[in-house]
Amino acid sequence: MPLKTSEEYLESIKRPVNLYMFGEKIKEFWNHPIIQPSINTVMKIYELAQKEEYKDLLTATSHLTGEIINRFTHIHQSVDDLIKKIKMQRLLGQQTACCFQRCVGFDAANALYSVTYEIDENIGTNYHERFKKYWIEVQNQDLMVDGAMTDTKGDRSKRPAQQPDPDAYLRIVDENDEGIIVRGAKVHQTGFLNSHKAIIMPTLTLRPGEEDYAISFGVDTNEKGITLVYGRQSCDTRKMEEGKLDIGNYKYGGQEIFVIFDNVFIPNENIFMKGEVKFSGDLVNRFAGFHRQSYGGCKVGVGDVLIGASALISEYNGTERASHIRDKLVEMVHLNETLYSCGIACSSLGFQREAGNYEMDMLLANVCKQNVTRFPYEIGRLAEDIAGGIICTLPSEADFKSEEIGPLISKYLSTCEGISPDDRYKLLRFIENLTMGVASVSYRTESMHGAGSPMTQRIMISRQANLEEKKKLIKKILDIE
Repeated sequence: MPLKTSEEYLESIKRPVNLYMFGEKIKEFWNHPIIQPSINTVMKIYELAQKEEYKDLLTATSHLTGEIINRFTHIHQSVDDLIKKIKMQRLLGQQTACCFQRCVGFDAANALYSVTYEIDENIGTNYHERFKKYWIEVQNQDLMVDGAMTDTKGDRSKRPAQQPDPDAYLRIVDENDEGIIVRGAKVHQTGFLNSHKAIIMPTLTLRPGEEDYAISFGVDTNEKGITLVYGRQSCDTRKMEEGKLDIGNYKYGGQEIFVIFDNVFIPNENIFMKGEVKFSGDLVNRFAGFHRQSYGGCKVGVGDVLIGASALISEYNGTERASHIRDKLVEMVHLNETLYSCGIACSSLGFQREAGNYEMDMLLANVCKQNVTRFPYEIGRLAEDIAGGIICTLPSEADFKSEEIGPLISKYLSTCEGISPDDRYKLLRFIENLTMGVASVSYRTESMHGAGSPMTQRIMISRQANLEEKKKLIKKILDIE
């Protein structure tokens, strides 16, 4: 059965990569304290997929091979698959309280599956069969695949071919009978370092004359010519200090990578789009739709943990019976379940593409993500309100454990009888981490900008709104010709 164990996954990513952090080249990144929590998160996915109680959500039967595979390598074959995706993502958010990094490649593959089929049907290419062969390898080896869409974009007022530096958008710079050579950069790449492979996609709908930018391909993340720069996050160096309490979520974490392609060779068999500008918008929009659907699961699971932390800190503070605290917790639950409802709704209205795979309802997926750009901020605000200002004034773990002043800090951090100051300290640091620290990147900021910033969803909502049909409704009611 092609399912990796967490230990097998860890061994499989121990390979040389051209990685930089804080201006220094990093060797054996899997041992680096800043990176280890993000690896632990991915390992958790592999671990849970091995457990009988989670197999219904974390595994599926491949329509390509008939084998049991990790759901993150599955091509959706039904509405039920779309719904299980959301339930799985909520579960993993609950288990890790952070971004688990495997969704982007999952969503890219499902978008590319139908787009390659339609390119072939229209112009007689062979992209779909190439992609299926590529993806069978992914399924059989249970590989982690990232998705890379966002270019650096340079001068945002100019199109790709108009840029002072044409490499502001990843492009083909040369080609031969065996493949293409690409140059450019992809930014905000969640989990790229922890992935075995990546699917590269255009970042916007392209036009005639921009064919060199209309490319999609698969590539190994340690391919020659790829340089990785680890993204800086708030409070990240706390992971390098002695002790672990100041980290907040000291077990798990996310990861963002700046990826530079410097004349990277891509063989023909790994190319899934090359110059077909007419289909670039379809790929961009379908990937965005799948990924906006995802936020109705993953952010909800993290929200569950933050709500739990807020409820628990109110007990530790002795305020759990206050009516305004209970009302704030109810509001947090209301907002979180609204997000989940959107994720389930856009999945429930899914439909089958010509290629045979299933896709979510695009309008509701964009409504889902538009809500995600707002509600986690309010949930986070209420968590900070309930926890109190001490989440950003708490002394360090070194002070807390100091023989000289530690006992005094414990004395004055004590609250209700039977509540350990150590446990209260852990909880306050966790809430700080999720609302203001490293984890806030994957909960709040990613809620805003992941899968496109708010305006991109509003554009798609306006396209899908079907106002002409709505005008017909009122005309019919009022007998207006």
